[in-house]
Amino acid sequence: MEKEKKGLWLGLVGVICFSLTLPATSIAVDYFGTTVVGLGRTVIAALLVGIILLVRKEKVPTRQQFKSIVLVAAGAVLGFPLLTSWAMQTLPVSHGAVELALLPLATAGFAMLRAGERPSLRYWAASFIGAGAVLVYALELGLGKLQIEDLGLLAAVLILGLSYAEGGKLSKEIGSWQVIAWAIVIGAPFFLIPVGMQLSMDMLHAPIQAWISFLYLAIVSQFLAYVAWYGGMALGGISRVSQLQYMQPFLMIMFAALFLGESITLVTILTSIIVVTSVFVGKNVTISKNNEPISSKVKQS
Repeated sequence: MEKEKKGLWLGLVGVICFSLTLPATSIAVDYFGTTVVGLGRTVIAALLVGIILLVRKEKVPTRQQFKSIVLVAAGAVLGFPLLTSWAMQTLPVSHGAVELALLPLATAGFAMLRAGERPSLRYWAASFIGAGAVLVYALELGLGKLQIEDLGLLAAVLILGLSYAEGGKLSKEIGSWQVIAWAIVIGAPFFLIPVGMQLSMDMLHAPIQAWISFLYLAIVSQFLAYVAWYGGMALGGISRVSQLQYMQPFLMIMFAALFLGESITLVTILTSIIVVTSVFVGKNVTISKNNEPISSKVKQS
């Protein structure tokens, strides 16, 4: 397989794993609360990651690399989990999911700043069409207005966009899974006290689906999904692979229908067609770095 295709396949695996994040959060937050779900997942993930780093005797990143890891941790470990956990206390998954489709625009914008990538005009046209579709959809669900939780999700999109771009860039230096692993290790110690203060005996009586959802968030959403995602961006290019995120909201809505019983409307189906078309068009473009082409069209098999 070509390098770019490998990157796209890895990116797709990451998107599918991330697509269960909001449904799992919606289930877990009702029983464990915003802080435990948003930050506690990192504490659990740190136990797994710490063992792997010790067994493999991974080299400690340099000071410059740690600066990038801090940016990754701010978005992927702190900002996004906490903000989405807060928003999912009141918003339905179908509402919150579509706003995450703005991630490709945020990621590509930060990629231009951090990695020097220069997407073509067709890439931006496809991105704006897809983003415009999900914004109209979000307004439709919100009866013509954005709620305060929407602002939290938009902030989460910006923070995670920077984290994605920085993580994709750093993956080329230290490896995909090492990026999120070190970000988790850095963030976890700061979360012990706030998480510990929110723990209660009542949480022990949470149903099995709540515990499964929380463990999924800790092991898959917080770590394994990022391994696939950052690996995909390192191979296929940050801007191109980030286009796959347009499918994520609709996968989330599908999972929400399966596990939470949320309905899928005709508007959802029509919007999904527009967004998936944008992904198809957007990923088949030439992306340049410092005005020099770095990747040609991905041939369709």
